[in-house]
Amino acid sequence: MNSESLFDSDEHRDLRAAVGAIAASFGGHYYVEHARAGRECTELWHALGDAGFIGVNVPERYGGGGGGLAELTIVCEEIAARGAPILLLLVTAAISAEVIAEFGTEEQRKEWLPGLAGGREKVVFAITEPNAGSNTHRLTTTARRVGDEWVLDGEKYYISGVDTARALLLVARTGRDEGGAARLSLFLVPTDAPGLTATPLPVDVMLPERQFTLRLDGVRVPASALVGAEGQGFRQVFHGLNPERITGAALCVGIARYALERAARYAREREVWDRPIGAHQGVAHVLAQAKIETELAALMTHRAAALHDRGLPAGEAANMAKYAAAEAAIAAVDSAIQTHGGNGVSAEFGLLPYWGLARLLRIAPVNREMILNFVAQHSLGLPRSY
Repeated sequence: MNSESLFDSDEHRDLRAAVGAIAASFGGHYYVEHARAGRECTELWHALGDAGFIGVNVPERYGGGGGGLAELTIVCEEIAARGAPILLLLVTAAISAEVIAEFGTEEQRKEWLPGLAGGREKVVFAITEPNAGSNTHRLTTTARRVGDEWVLDGEKYYISGVDTARALLLVARTGRDEGGAARLSLFLVPTDAPGLTATPLPVDVMLPERQFTLRLDGVRVPASALVGAEGQGFRQVFHGLNPERITGAALCVGIARYALERAARYAREREVWDRPIGAHQGVAHVLAQAKIETELAALMTHRAAALHDRGLPAGEAANMAKYAAAEAAIAAVDSAIQTHGGNGVSAEFGLLPYWGLARLLRIAPVNREMILNFVAQHSLGLPRSY
């Protein structure tokens, strides 16, 4: 498969240019100010939504752009490349919209997808629990059927954007199979539902998006809140997790591109000993290596998105793309900081928020160690280590 050609059509070049123009009109200073204040980039989000880019992967009949993950990947990469990497695109567009469009009832699609596509509503994803980590089988949040309702109890951890979302796409245990493994189901839970308590979770990373711990005490939702078939949550979740990893990789590629552009410009303009610092191989080679790694990660990301859109197995490619892109982003931002010297940690130059986000994306939405486990087991056929 020639993934480069799939991302180099006239339509995709036009999409890159249009998204880039909107993001550039806000730029890095806008993002950094919001990241430092812990305030979401609402103006940029609405601008992208009004232009049809938040819902670029939502079917047209529900108000979206009718594209696929390839187009959403371009959106994520380009906004980050202009200095405005919005993390919530990974959960609202890549997970929630994809899952609702694929598994939701027609009523759910009509109720939720237009708002998501237009950028005026958000549905965030709630799966992580403090005592489960990467082991989804250990989820303890439960949903039990009581008449025409589901009653939910449990706790969620590190849930992004709850304060600006209309609902959660929540994963809960609805029983166990014959072997004792959890049967999972997905539910659309309004963020203002009685019994749902959201507590801010302080983090030291500078992000526009806030993190929350959730407590569910007898939260009642109607039977119609169930997304897809009861007990089929594993399959439904992974339909959303691959897009999350691919768009996370795209965000990392964009961050790397932005950092390298900043670093290269500084290295061309900054003169010490009567020559630009970029003339020294100690600077130039580090940036060149980061550029190569970024382009390789971009190709892997594009390939993963193309596989997903064609309905082909994309788990291996998605995981590899996420791994490669996170490593490339960290290396690129770190080299940009080093190129700037002391200015690299100056608030005036605003590079540290990008390092923090890149470092976070090395951990989430899946950490590098679990990706290595996946590749070792599924790609190389090695014995499972956990």
